[in-house]
Formats: sequence, structure tokens, C-alpha cells
Amino acid sequence: MNDPLPSIPAGPLPPAPAASRRRLLADTGLGLGGLALAELLSRRGAAADAPGAAAAPHGALDAFHHAPKAKRVIYLFQSGGPSQLDLYDWKPTLVARAGEQLPESVRGGQRLTGMSGNQSSIPLVGSPLKFERHGQSGAWLSEVLPHTAAVADRLCFLKAMHTESINHGPGVTFMQSGAQIPGRPSVGAWLDYGLGDSADDLPSFVVLITKNKSGQPLMSHLWGAGFLPTRHQGVRFRSGGDPVLYLGNPPGVSRESRRAALDGLRRLHEHRQAGDPDAEIAARIANYELAFRMQASVPDVTGIADEPRHVIEKYGPGAEDPGTFAANCLLARRLAERGVRFIQLYHQDWDHHGGLAGGIRSEAGQTDQASAALVQDLADRGMLDETLVVWGGEFGRTNYCQGLYVPRGDFGRDHHPRCFTMWMAGGGVKGGVSHGETCEFGYNIVSGAVHVHDFHATLLHLMGIDHERLTYRFQGRRYRLTDVHGRVVHEILA
Repeated sequence: MNDPLPSIPAGPLPPAPAASRRRLLADTGLGLGGLALAELLSRRGAAADAPGAAAAPHGALDAFHHAPKAKRVIYLFQSGGPSQLDLYDWKPTLVARAGEQLPESVRGGQRLTGMSGNQSSIPLVGSPLKFERHGQSGAWLSEVLPHTAAVADRLCFLKAMHTESINHGPGVTFMQSGAQIPGRPSVGAWLDYGLGDSADDLPSFVVLITKNKSGQPLMSHLWGAGFLPTRHQGVRFRSGGDPVLYLGNPPGVSRESRRAALDGLRRLHEHRQAGDPDAEIAARIANYELAFRMQASVPDVTGIADEPRHVIEKYGPGAEDPGTFAANCLLARRLAERGVRFIQLYHQDWDHHGGLAGGIRSEAGQTDQASAALVQDLADRGMLDETLVVWGGEFGRTNYCQGLYVPRGDFGRDHHPRCFTMWMAGGGVKGGVSHGETCEFGYNIVSGAVHVHDFHATLLHLMGIDHERLTYRFQGRRYRLTDVHGRVVHEILA
């Protein structure tokens, strides 16, 4: 084992800076030691709370704005725009009137993308898939979702979601950050900023991406911190090699050597902090320490040798293959058990401009069983009531055919931001509920409209946060996840 790095020599140091507010705060106990002590006490206080009581936040918020219903979020984001008309929103009118032109009275002058806006014909087309009612709630679900159908009474379907963007890049960015232009903090970053760390040896915000998928690219700004301090950004776990980049020690470097090096680096940072207190220095020390602890905690959480065989099989084929959607769903549950607050899964390839029938079957085949298994597994462990599970994409699909009308189901559907379906489960939302309704053509919202800002406001509300009060001052104004919009959808709250 290498010898520990020597302490900083006790010889003469450069003259201390003149008295300043920073120096005064450091000398009166608000330096690095004070910050560390305050953090330690806050964690001990949280641990001492009565069973079932919500621990006070130790992030930007001094206290929850109201009692939280959920302690954590698992967001199963389906990138590409899943077709609600072929999964959740059954429209027999489209089957009966297939081949007819979309009535202008229904379209109402709404914009189309450049991919179908120049078509000489925009014929209505019904789903080639069979739909049936399921559960006591009688939810309509496509034949490609048999496992989701089995947990239908635990789900809250948002049938009247709508957004502002008609293209993937800004659409996905809007769903993840509340703004169409990259640069704003992601949902997970806002939660981490407001509520602080939720686990001692794992990040509070973890990102998992299904491997070997194509479709629209997923950029790191989707889980970034934007203008918030960088420590609030999501940490991506990968399927090959080290789950987290640069987590392992280089060959020949022992854990003891790494510990000694970090101790020496910490002393240097503390020396700098003593002369000129800076929150970024404290954050850097904390990040190094978390990384060291993750060297032990990440292999433990990503290894599933301790999982019972029946649980692994519940998640379906691929659950033992790191990086598949099934494996990521199982890993999400393990992360949730260990205190990770926001777990973001991304699954691509839902962009079916052609070959919709086969494409829908393929993607549903990869996601249906694992999504339902996650909900049921959380329920079996008594975790669902405190875990909000979300499933959905960035927008929906059109009720008309993109390209030539092909009755056999080889057609595609274009992007449609005016209405689409998402579902939520657990975490304080009602189960067995379908909120909102679209018109008989599946093109416009009739009732229960939920905008993306409303969705974000509701998610924060369930986590104990008033979306209008969680703000961050940047470039002369205060920003928030919902900008200047959003309302909590109280109708779906349990």
C-alpha cells in the first residue's frame, strides 16, 4: 500500500487576505467544516424522523411546501412519439371512415409537419390493432400491451396531454426541461436542487438508456443542470464496462492509494477554502467523496445476483442483459430502494412514419412487460404508494396516414402535438382512472386538457413542491421549471 500523502507543511503561508465578508463567514463557522457539519446534522435529523414522516429537505428549500405524496420518481420516457391511437386511445370512427379525407372542420387549420404538409391527400386511417377493455376501470388498451393491461387498475391515463412542439428535438427538450431550447435545467436537476441529496453513496439523479437503439439522438442536455450548479445534473449509468465513466481505478492503483490521494487533495482544497470560501470548492470536495463511495455502491446496485429468479423473470426477456429496457427497469427499482430520488429511463425508436404496425409491435414487445413488472414489483414491496412511475413520449401521432394510404397496416403516422396519452402510477395519483378525452377523430381535445407545464407542476406537487416557489435567479430574473405557466391537475390526485 502506498504511504498517505504528507500533510501541508506547517511553515510560513502567504499573508492572509484583508478582512472581508467571506473571511468573516469562514472565521465564524461557515467555512468548509461548518458546511460539512450542517450537512451531517441535517442527515441525522432526517434519519431520526418518525416512521412514515417526510424528512425535511436539505437542498435549496428549507422545508417542503406541503406534505409530499411521493419520495421518488421513475420516468420511463419513450422517445419518438408513441402512437396513442394504436396503444391507448381507441377510435372506432377512424376504422369506419378509413380512407376518407380529414375534415377541415376537425383539422381547424392546425399546422402539419413538412413531412405530410405537402401531401395532396391526408386520409384518415384506423388502428390495425385490436383493442379491448381491461380491469374494473374498463380502460381501452391495444392487443400489444397485455402486461400493461394486467395492471390497468393501478394506472392513471392522461388521455388529453398536449404540447407546443411538432418536431422531436424541441419536443423532447420541452418534456424534459419545460423549454424547447436546450440550456434549461432538467426535471431531475430541479428536484435535486430543491430537495438536495437523497442517498449517501449514490447520486440523487440517475439516467439509464436502452442500448443498441436508433431513432432521434438523445443529448446530455436532456438530463443536464442548465444554469443550476453542475452537481445537480443526472449521472448516466452505462451498460458496458464501468457503469459510470472513470469510476474504476486505473490498473495498479489500489483503493487505499486512491483514498490517500483524495485525502491529500481534500487538504489542498480545504486550505484554499480557508482563505477564500467558495461553494464550488465545497461542491468539488463532495463530488470526489461521492465518487469514492460509488466505487463500492455502484457494483452492488448494478449486480443482480441477489435477486430471486421469479423477480427477474417477471421483468421478461433481457432482464439479465445490462442495458436492455427490462434490465434498466429492474435496475431502476434497485436504485429506488437505495434512496435515488429521480431515475430517468430513455427508450428510443417510437418514431413510426412508416411500417407502423410492425414497429409498434416491436417497441411494445420490448417495453410492455418490464413497465408493468416495475409497477407490480413496487407494489409488492410496499413502495408504489411513495414512488411515482411515469410512462410517455414527447407528443402523439396523427389520425391520418403519412404517405400513401395502405389498408394493410404498413402505413405511418406523422407527429401530432395537439393530443397524446401518458400514464402515471403510484406516488399519490389515483389508479384505474382515465383523465381527459379526445374527439371521435382523435385529433382534438374535448375535455381534461393537460399541458406539459401542468404535468411538471403536478409532478413537483406530488414531491411536496409548489412549482411557483421553486425558482433560481439567473441573468437578472428568476426561472422555474414551469416558466410562468402550469397548474396542478388536482383531479387525478389520490
